[in-house]
Amino acid sequence: MSDRVLVLGIGNVLWADEGFGVRCVEQLAQTWALPEGVTLLDGGTQGLYLLPFLEEADILVVFDAVDYGLTPGTMKIVEGDEVPRFMGAKKMSLHQTGFQDVIATAQLMGYCPETLLLIGCQPEELEDYGGGLRDVVAAQIEPAIKVAITKLAQMGVVAKPGRTHSEFLADASIMHHAYEAGRPSEEDACRTGDDRFFPAAE
Repeated sequence: MSDRVLVLGIGNVLWADEGFGVRCVEQLAQTWALPEGVTLLDGGTQGLYLLPFLEEADILVVFDAVDYGLTPGTMKIVEGDEVPRFMGAKKMSLHQTGFQDVIATAQLMGYCPETLLLIGCQPEELEDYGGGLRDVVAAQIEPAIKVAITKLAQMGVVAKPGRTHSEFLADASIMHHAYEAGRPSEEDACRTGDDRFFPAAE
């Protein structure tokens, strides 16, 4: 395989459905063995810090929660020149405008990946600090991964069932299962900030 591929999940796992892209990359690493030349990256909300990774890639596949204005849980695939427009058209958080800037900067510098693919899912809930993915969004993780695997195969990048090691994924303590298992109940959870820093009631 001659093409260098970057598979990127972006978003913030602390804000409910914002974590969709990151969870897709995690699941992909756990269930598919990708060939050499493919980098899996939890891009979080790193913005311009992602530029060196784009510089090294010929093909960029992005998983993200995107406000398409559709029914929650709807998946939409965008390719090529349309990708930057959808990344910032109806931004839900600073990370989307930030990533649109990343692509624009890479284009100006002359090293934006030639092939762009955005696999996005319409979120249901974002205003839930510490919350997990809603069911309709979580249900799209596997279909989104299948889209990526199929599209990559069409470009000659063939994955097989298995696992892919990547040093660029999140710490195990905040991976999907650990994060959900360690989260307090809805009754106990604080959704307005970190209650350790609230002033004591008088």
